[in-house]
Amino acid sequence: MISNILKNIQKSRDSYPKKFNLITNNLQSEDKNDESIKLLWKAYSLSKELHKNQKRASGEPYFTHCESVGVILSEWKIDIDTIIAGLLHDSIEDTSISKERIEEEFNIDVANLVEGVTKLSGIKFYSKKQEQAENFMKMFLSMAKDIRVILIKFADRLHNMSTLDALSDKKQNRIALETKEIFTPLAHRLGMNNVKIKMEDLVLKALEPEKYGLIKRKVNNTKRDRDKYIEKLIKPISKEFKGSEIDADIFGRAKHYSSIIGKMEKRNKKFEEIYDLFAIRIIVNKISDCYAALGVIHQIYNPFQERFKDYIARPKMNGYQSIHTTVFGFDGRLVEIQIRTAEMDETAEIGVAAHWKYKDSGQENKKKNSLDSQILWLREIYELLKSEDTSASEILELFKVDLFQDEIFVYTPQGELIELKPESTPVDFAFHVHTDVGKHCIGAKVNDKIVPLNHELKSGDYVDIITSKNKFPNHSWLKFVKTTKAKTHIRRWLKKEEYLQSIKIGKDILEKELRKLSKMYVIKMIKEDPSKIGLGNYEEVYSRVGNGKITTNDIIEKYSPIDEEQESIKKENKIQSLTSKFIDLARGRARGITVDGLNDIMLKFGKCCTPIPGDNIIGYLTKGQGVTVHRAECKSTSHLKSPDRFVNVEWNISAKKTFIVRLKMIFEDRKNLLKDLTDATSTLNIYIKSIDMKAVDSVATCLLVVEISNKNQLDKLIRKLQQVQSIDHIERF
Repeated sequence: MISNILKNIQKSRDSYPKKFNLITNNLQSEDKNDESIKLLWKAYSLSKELHKNQKRASGEPYFTHCESVGVILSEWKIDIDTIIAGLLHDSIEDTSISKERIEEEFNIDVANLVEGVTKLSGIKFYSKKQEQAENFMKMFLSMAKDIRVILIKFADRLHNMSTLDALSDKKQNRIALETKEIFTPLAHRLGMNNVKIKMEDLVLKALEPEKYGLIKRKVNNTKRDRDKYIEKLIKPISKEFKGSEIDADIFGRAKHYSSIIGKMEKRNKKFEEIYDLFAIRIIVNKISDCYAALGVIHQIYNPFQERFKDYIARPKMNGYQSIHTTVFGFDGRLVEIQIRTAEMDETAEIGVAAHWKYKDSGQENKKKNSLDSQILWLREIYELLKSEDTSASEILELFKVDLFQDEIFVYTPQGELIELKPESTPVDFAFHVHTDVGKHCIGAKVNDKIVPLNHELKSGDYVDIITSKNKFPNHSWLKFVKTTKAKTHIRRWLKKEEYLQSIKIGKDILEKELRKLSKMYVIKMIKEDPSKIGLGNYEEVYSRVGNGKITTNDIIEKYSPIDEEQESIKKENKIQSLTSKFIDLARGRARGITVDGLNDIMLKFGKCCTPIPGDNIIGYLTKGQGVTVHRAECKSTSHLKSPDRFVNVEWNISAKKTFIVRLKMIFEDRKNLLKDLTDATSTLNIYIKSIDMKAVDSVATCLLVVEISNKNQLDKLIRKLQQVQSIDHIERF
């Protein structure tokens, strides 16, 4: 079938369709040759034939979508291969043609691009967290191979967003949310401002149609007055430019709808109260003219100093360059004026897509360097994603937060310029320089002044990091760091430390319990074959014991099964000698618990979770030991093997009784910490059984054991302790 299609292409070339002419008219001059036109027509005709029996939800032929994607790509002055791939972007997924046949008819680049877009089309960003993270990984892999894949996807998404009306409300919302959360910020990060603006407005139209309609009407109704105002502003500027021999295109433009909504909500203003709804853009020939034009403007209109930005000297991370100045126009209105060269303007509108416009060697190298700079973040994040211990939540954060922020510029002591997120701290700076610098930083000098680690950096700051080999990250750092790179490395280090700590605790617990049972030989068996309990190494066994995921009994069950007959005789002898004492102790400890309506039964509280009145509790019947009472959320209960042994238990407190509760707290170390802790406890008339506090560097760990009457009293205590200055974390253990 495909062969027949391709044979007939030549016959129908006499008169091209309107949209095909649009594509060819948008081509770069060097691409307007017979060979390129022939290839484009071949792709156009093939796509039309392949999709001829397919319809969109609107009832239109499906091919109208494919040709629209081709038109959008051509408007970005993209290369021929990308436009061809855009025309065929759904062909592998939705028709009978293969990647190999596309390569045969065109080339390997076209085939790979179509395949790359096909993979992206299968990504569902609204899926569950882990699935979503995996989909993000797929998208990054596709982008890392060829950034043009995402450009085709942008064109695809733009046309789909403009034709949402035919879909159900549910599908409209899903697609709009995907666009808002993923594609819009990604377009921003790639410097494609025009794409970003269009997507934002289409998202607003889909998700908040009433707001969109209202702002659109207000903007249209004020268009005449706005145009007159802009014309009046431009007139003296044009006059002065002629006198200064500055060749420039000057025009006004309204802010896009979503931007206006943002301003209204941020400033809590009505539409009529927002004055800077429009801007003037000035396009000149060269960089020196940008600064000359700026001087002329400031002679005519008073500048608003706080809103001056020179993105030519300090380009944004996405490659954006321009001078922004806000001036006081007529009637005291604020007007933003953007000054840039034609090349800067093109880069600002289509971002990385501008790379493919330039074919001569000089411009090509220049654009290649710009492209490399723009996607540097892609390589850095890809390296983080390759890490084995990067979690799904971290991946999501990378995509949804860190990639899409504006930046500040700070300097190293050597004068090197470093780009960071707004509100970044010396710790963010340190991790950006090197992981080891971040890991061991203890302080910083900003502009030659000592500052704390949570100090907020500003553009233009000179930052010098002070390090110590004995200093390591702590939980408190996560409260103030802003960059994902810093957060990822801090969490990774803390996770590693927690793992090592759990190994130590687990080893101590296991050896202690096995020694009591005269089963120390089990340690050797674990080291020789940890797979017996389903783990890869013996340290993991210790770790699982340390964090309560497996118990000593679980291990004995696997490595040293108990002879039931011998154990029964042993227990019987022991019970006969200690029965009275044991029962009294058990009942004394667990007084106030009813088991299935019975009060007189052997009970004890689980040492693993120490329940108190008010806790949700469950009971577990243990042979020869009665019922053990656990908190419902106790991790140990998940490892109990016999569900039929669980029994209903409830509190039945008739007299005042106290219970032991253990609390673990982590603080940023400071003076008077112990005093503040004891003061907080004493105000509630709570008896402290013991308090153990240790401080390493700037982190203090406190283990507090208290006597509590019920959960309400415990909740009051926790709330009180949470008010203690510098507390980072509190948990019951």
